[in-house]
Amino acid sequence: MKDAMMIHFDDLETRSADQRAAEQLAGLQAQIARVMAAPDTCLPGIAAIGDLADLARLPVLRKSQLGEWQAAAPPFGGIPVQNVAHVFQSPGPIYEPGGVTHDWWRMGRFLHAAGFGPGDVVQNCFGYHLTPAGMIFESGARAVGATVLPAGVGQTELQVRAARDVGSTGYAGTPDYLKVILDKAREMGVQLRITKAAVGGGALFPSLRAEYAERGIACLQCYATADLGNIAYESPAMEGMIIDEGVIVEIVRPGTGDPVAVGEVGEVLVTTLNPDYPLIRFATGDLSAMLPGQSPCGRTNMRIKGWMGRADQTTKIKGMFVRPEQVADFVAKHPEVARARVIVTRDGEMDAMTVQVEAAGGDAAAYAASAAESLKLKGNIEIVAPGSLPNDGKVIDDQRVYD
Repeated sequence: MKDAMMIHFDDLETRSADQRAAEQLAGLQAQIARVMAAPDTCLPGIAAIGDLADLARLPVLRKSQLGEWQAAAPPFGGIPVQNVAHVFQSPGPIYEPGGVTHDWWRMGRFLHAAGFGPGDVVQNCFGYHLTPAGMIFESGARAVGATVLPAGVGQTELQVRAARDVGSTGYAGTPDYLKVILDKAREMGVQLRITKAAVGGGALFPSLRAEYAERGIACLQCYATADLGNIAYESPAMEGMIIDEGVIVEIVRPGTGDPVAVGEVGEVLVTTLNPDYPLIRFATGDLSAMLPGQSPCGRTNMRIKGWMGRADQTTKIKGMFVRPEQVADFVAKHPEVARARVIVTRDGEMDAMTVQVEAAGGDAAAYAASAAESLKLKGNIEIVAPGSLPNDGKVIDDQRVYD
C-alpha cells in the first residue's frame, strides 16, 4: 500500500484476516492460560479453547459481577493483575488498574488516525482525578510523540489562555467541551490554533462535528472504557469505527452470550489481550452492530457502527424487575422463536405487558405460560412474523410516559 507507514500506526492494522485470527487466537490462549494458572481466580468457567469460535462458549463477565468480586476481594476482585502503576476509581465504585508501559490503553492508534503526532500540543481536557480518562489519552499522546497540556475540565477562561500561550494544536476531551472553549475564546477575542480533535466519553452529534469543521477543526471519535481502554475508533474515512488491534469484540444478543449476525444490533462484549489486566468476554452494556467489509482507509480489521444505546434494559413492571436475561431464557425454551420483545405500556393507572414473539405460528397459550415462568409476570402474547421486530437490540421496550 502506498505510503503505508505514514498512513497507519503499525503493521497490525493491515494484517490479513487469517493472520489476525491466528495471532488473536495465540494471544487469547495465552490470556486464558494466565487466568487459569492464577491462584483463587474469580473468573469461573474459563477453559482452554482451540479456536476463536470457542470463545462464544465461555461465560460473560458483567460489571455487576466485577463490583461484587471487588467488594469481596479489593481492589481487583481476584483477577490476576500485574504491573500496576495506578489505581483508578469509577462510579460503582469499580476499581481499574493502569500501567505505564508503552501505550498501555492503546489510545495512540486512535490519535494517530486522528492526525496527532510530533509537533502537536494536545490540550487534554479529560479528567485526571480518580478516573483514568486523562491518563488514557495522555498515554496515547506520548505514543504518537505529541506534547500534553494536562488541562482537565473547568476554568474555561484559563483553558483559553493556556491554549493560546502554549500553542495547543489539538484537543482531547468530551465532544461538547471543545465548543465551550472555542466560544469562550471568541468572547475573549483570542485566536486559537486547534485544528484537530480526538473525542470520546459522549455522543458526537453530526451537527457538532459540522460546526467544528466550519471552524477548521477535524474531529474524530473513539469508543473506549475505563476497564478496557480503546475498543474502536474512527479513521478519516468516517465509515463506522474500526476495532482496535488489542481486543476481540463480539456482538451478542442482549442478556446472552450468543453472537448475532453481521448487521444485527446486539450487546458489545470485549476480550482484552493485555496480559496486565485480563478481561474475557467483558460485557460493556452498550449496543452496536458489526459492519460488513473493511474501511476505505485500508485498515483491515472489522468495524462496528459505533454506540447505539444501552443493552442493560432492566425495567420495573408491576413492581417487579424484568431483565434481558429473563427474556433470553424465555426464547431458549422455544427453538421456533427467533426473537422476543417485551413491550411495557400503561392501561389506565396500571402497567401492561405484551410479549411480542417472532415466530412462524406457535401456541400462544404455551408462550404465555413459559413467559410467565421466565418473567415472573403474566402478559399478553402477540405472535409476529419472522423478521418483523426492529433491528435495534431492544428486548425490553418501555413505552410508558413519565411526564
